[in-house]
Amino acid sequence: MGIVHHGTYISYFEVGRVEYMRRRGLDYHSWTELGIHLPVIEAYVRYRRTARFDELLCIETRLSELTRVKVRFDYRLLREPEGEPNGAASNADELVAEGHTLLACVDQHHIPRRIPPEAEAVLLGPELDIPARIGADGRPRHAAPAAGLTEDERGPHVSPSERVAGSKS
Repeated sequence: MGIVHHGTYISYFEVGRVEYMRRRGLDYHSWTELGIHLPVIEAYVRYRRTARFDELLCIETRLSELTRVKVRFDYRLLREPEGEPNGAASNADELVAEGHTLLACVDQHHIPRRIPPEAEAVLLGPELDIPARIGADGRPRHAAPAAGLTEDERGPHVSPSERVAGSKS
């Protein structure tokens, strides 16, 4: 059929989530060194358009909730409109899917525990100076503000690290 299987969208969300944390200096291995794990306890996907094999997609990832034990990330999977030669993202990006995942903090025995303050600080902290991801065509793939629009018209700001591009098949 040439289209991406519906279950693959959750993998796209995971890529966005891992990149969100990596750009704040905390990879998955670092979480386990702190003695914590973050298993997904809830996942939701709202499919808007069909993704096709081997097309370039962007994932926007936002931390939307942080409690003592749970973390929620919201996602938007986007495709550039046909005929966008410069590769710059805009408000005209086509929404392919949106959703969220809810993760619980547990220890190595799978017992719920409070998110350590140092991990919480990283999740809420700024991005570190980490090089941008490069798209399959060799160009940086970051959100760019739409020219001539006010912040209210553009919607919430998405920093470069919250937008990850990649070719999936």
